[in-house]
Amino acid sequence: MKKLFLLLALCLFAQHMNAQLFSKERLANLETFDNRFLTWGYFLGFNQYDFKFEYANQNTDLDTDIEVESQLGFNVGLIGDMRINRYMNLRLEPGIYFTQRNLIFPGFEEELDYFREVKSTYIHVPLLLKVSTKRLNNIKPFVVVGMSRSINLGSNEKNPEDNNEGQFRMTRGTNYFELGFGIDLYLFYFKFTPSIRGVFATSDELVRDDDPNSPWTSNIDQMSTRGIFLNFTFQ
Repeated sequence: MKKLFLLLALCLFAQHMNAQLFSKERLANLETFDNRFLTWGYFLGFNQYDFKFEYANQNTDLDTDIEVESQLGFNVGLIGDMRINRYMNLRLEPGIYFTQRNLIFPGFEEELDYFREVKSTYIHVPLLLKVSTKRLNNIKPFVVVGMSRSINLGSNEKNPEDNNEGQFRMTRGTNYFELGFGIDLYLFYFKFTPSIRGVFATSDELVRDDDPNSPWTSNIDQMSTRGIFLNFTFQ
């Protein structure tokens, strides 16, 4: 499903860019939009979160690694954009991100032991620097880079039960580095912006089991989130 969304988005980009770059009629929409100091909007999109595991005792046998099954999630949020100059903007994009990851731990026979369903609802707040090219007719490509902070409402961090009772626990707060790109499309009534962004956690998110020799967490040196966001912005 994720590949289908990406393919449809790329087809729309290509079609619109072809019309803007090679059409003889080049009417500019929203000519003064980028002169505003502050602009507002909202976004809808999709996400796919993953985990990166680092182990205390490295083993080249893949059968000993924890398997992560990522699922497609949904995100929605608001945008506040502040103009710095013609090519740079500072953006705040608070949003709510719903996602699920399934973990399969090696070495167990019963599903109750080897399978963990990790559902997360993130309040995600990134502060991004947007660097754009010169506007070409009604399109303007850009890249974004920044830092973010999220609160995981489903973290189970304070839950006294751990994997021995079937509860997988994560830290409630996480910091990230973000990098992405997109294209501003200036339509007749509003600016539409499809973008794709990668997020990379900068801290360990695992809350370990109470037993220091736990078969679930004792060999994990660090667990950190990685993710891809596909957002559609309306301003």
